[in-house]
Amino acid sequence: MDIFSRIAAGEIPSYKCAEDEQFYAFLDINPVTRGHVLVIPRREVDYIFDMEDDELAAFQVFAKRVANALKAAFPCRKVAQVVLGLEVPHAHIHLIPMNTEGDVDFRKEKLKLSEQEFKEIAAKIYAEFVGK
Repeated sequence: MDIFSRIAAGEIPSYKCAEDEQFYAFLDINPVTRGHVLVIPRREVDYIFDMEDDELAAFQVFAKRVANALKAAFPCRKVAQVVLGLEVPHAHIHLIPMNTEGDVDFRKEKLKLSEQEFKEIAAKIYAEFVGK
């Protein structure tokens, strides 16, 4: 089981933002902005384009619901969707609140947030997700 599967299964703690039977969303622990979320399929699949068409479509719809919750929790111009990352062999989407394109610069120094800040951010997004 890879690290993201273990997170989705609850074996490794995370800051849950949303979930359903197929997908799980949680805060990135090295965020580029407040509210930086990772969305993953519960099924282990390394490459997003290896997903079956119906699963990929459902993944995008779930990510859209999370993005809407994220935008409600952290008002911004748009929520960026970024698919990258070779370090974890598990398909994932980064959702990042943005007001400028610089908000999505992965080369900049990551935010250092306290556990309490992570909990508050996740709770805010989760409340918006389940309220919709």
